[in-house]
Amino acid sequence: MNWKSTLLWVVSFVLMLTIAVFQRTTGPTYPQKAAIFMNGKTIQVKLPTSADNDKDAIVSIPDTGRTMRGYYFFRKFNSAEHWTRYQMHHENDALIAELPAQPAAGKLEYRIFLKTDSHEFSITDDPIVIRFKNPVPEYILIPHILFMFLAMVFSMRTGFEALIQGKKTRRLAGITTLLLFLGGLILGPLVQYFAFGDFWTGWPIGKDLTDTKTMISFIFWGIAWLKLRKNPENRFWPVFASIILLMVYLIPHSLFGSEFDYSSGQVKTGK
Repeated sequence: MNWKSTLLWVVSFVLMLTIAVFQRTTGPTYPQKAAIFMNGKTIQVKLPTSADNDKDAIVSIPDTGRTMRGYYFFRKFNSAEHWTRYQMHHENDALIAELPAQPAAGKLEYRIFLKTDSHEFSITDDPIVIRFKNPVPEYILIPHILFMFLAMVFSMRTGFEALIQGKKTRRLAGITTLLLFLGGLILGPLVQYFAFGDFWTGWPIGKDLTDTKTMISFIFWGIAWLKLRKNPENRFWPVFASIILLMVYLIPHSLFGSEFDYSSGQVKTGK
């Protein structure tokens, strides 16, 4: 049984890593990538879509030989503001654009244009949207991330334990539920509060999918744990709850998050 248990832990951990990468790279806060063909070579560029508002956001284009020039436009997102044009400047081996910091949940949309002596082009077809947030203390953010990923590992492992009719299902379910509670319902709202000034922006207050899916996951795992306390042989609920959490983690992070309304000066939840 030891090798089987070890194998199931390894599989659970690998699945967690795979899902974590998928969720991170498909969410709206993941930097957008652009490939620029310039002077006979391809330059890979990351365009930020999220930034702390204790400083301006920097867009950096590698330009070792300083052969490029550039300019950029930006304006407040979902506002009637006109586009403003600024010149990019060189710092070390990069061409730099600076986007002014915004209030928590404030968004800008921007476009970058590059030019040489014979060529001028936009590096993206559509404007990029960047959202600003207040810095979150690491002593809150790191445990939140750790507990949420551990909850995914234990959820998978509990589901496997139930499928093989193991004896540790109830204990593993209890740990999973506790991790979801601490990471999602205690530390999660604290992260939200530090970043955007609200503890909760999911259902029924707002439409933030991150908060809502966390609550749904906890409810199903809470039911599974209660069912197992009454009947440790129950197999349906732990397997079902692990499937629910898997589906929840496949939803990109930070969808329909908070947005600052420039017309009212207030943060709208779940936009």
